[in-house]
Amino acid sequence: MPVHVPSHYEVLGVPVTANESEIRRAYRRAARAHHPDHGGDVVEFRRVTLAFEVLSDPKARAAYDRSYFTSAPQRESPQPGSAAPTGAGTFTARAAPRSGGQRNLAGEPAVYVPPFAPGSVPLLPAEIAARAEHGVPRRRGLFGADARIQREQRTAALIRRRVLTAIPSARLLNGLRSPADSTHIAHAVLAGYRLALVDSMLVPRGNYAWDGEHLIHGSRVVAPPRLADQVRYFQNLFPELNVQGYILVQTPDEALHEPVIDVRRGAEGLIEPLNAAKFLRELTFFLSSGPQPNAVFIPALARLLTGLH
Repeated sequence: MPVHVPSHYEVLGVPVTANESEIRRAYRRAARAHHPDHGGDVVEFRRVTLAFEVLSDPKARAAYDRSYFTSAPQRESPQPGSAAPTGAGTFTARAAPRSGGQRNLAGEPAVYVPPFAPGSVPLLPAEIAARAEHGVPRRRGLFGADARIQREQRTAALIRRRVLTAIPSARLLNGLRSPADSTHIAHAVLAGYRLALVDSMLVPRGNYAWDGEHLIHGSRVVAPPRLADQVRYFQNLFPELNVQGYILVQTPDEALHEPVIDVRRGAEGLIEPLNAAKFLRELTFFLSSGPQPNAVFIPALARLLTGLH
């Protein structure tokens, strides 16, 4: 099971929304508590110092946030036989076994992990963690921006109406930066310990064939968005989550069962494009069938929010 690596925010005990003065005050408190001259631990003091060096520099902090907390990580080699730090993320991304009479928790009210407690400083303020949707489609480039924004708005609206209402813990994030390059991920949906990355495409109505790489409609051959690499990147960044990718195929009239997509025998490879009906069915099942689907996992949500455009 992956050992939780505390972020710079956790080391200083501040939320990801903390301003410069809040970070400085938190550093002074932590430095006094862990300074070796006052009987503190050298390793912890080193962590506090590194955290302050990064978060007190606007450019370094922005780069750290863009990396989803993986640059200058707070890693220390564990001693043999040592336990994971308190609050360690030891969840693995596996579907919970179900017995015939076990109810699905996905429709239950959301619970927060770790819970908000009086006197504690969470990574996210409660009012931000409670929002079901974060971020908006952003204009990128000079050509086709309006079409992309319209498509992403339609995708966000579909998820908002049909997924967020069914799974109270689900959190929709629009416009994430890629951890690998300057590209973006249109949408991400986090519920429990599962994360879905979503992109979309717009095609005319009709019957299509999926051969594992392209959508084929008569003589028309269309390559879907390349989302598989981003899924791998995010899975490496969030080993405590199960990350999957989904490509929604839209038509101009927004019919749920259009276009009709026939999957050819042996078609494997890239992420299969789905019409709206199949997309909603598979996305909802994925998010609701994981362990603790009614949980809002605050550490993961906080990291994702720093990656918004």
